[in-house]
Amino acid sequence: QLQLEESGGGVVQPGGSLRLSCVATRFNLDWYAIGWFRQAPGKANEGIALISSSGDKIEYDDSVRGRFTISRDNDKNTVYLQMNLLKPEDTGLYSCAGGLINDYYGMEGWGPGTPVTVSS
Repeated sequence: QLQLEESGGGVVQPGGSLRLSCVATRFNLDWYAIGWFRQAPGKANEGIALISSSGDKIEYDDSVRGRFTISRDNDKNTVYLQMNLLKPEDTGLYSCAGGLINDYYGMEGWGPGTPVTVSS
C-alpha cells in the first residue's frame, strides 16, 4: 500500500510562510495524484490542493488560491506545499494522500499529518 509522511508544520505568525513536504515511504509517486488536506479545529477534513501524477494539472481550493503552491518531484518521491501569507483560518492539521485518478475522493496512504498553527 501507498504510505505517506508529512512534515514541515509548526507555529507561525499571520503573514508568515511554511513549506510542507509529503514523502512516500514505500511506493514511488509516479502513478499517483496527490492531494493536500486541512482539518481545522471543529471542522471536517477538506481538500485544499491537488496535483496530477505528472504535475501538469493543479487545482486549489478558493481559500488558498494565490497564497499556496503545490509542486512535486517524483525523483525524490516528494510533494510540497508552499504556504505564504498565512492566516489564522489556515490553522489545522495538514495531511496528504494519493489516488490513481486526479480526484480528492477515494485517496489513500494517509500520513499522520503535520499541525500548523497561525497565531500572533
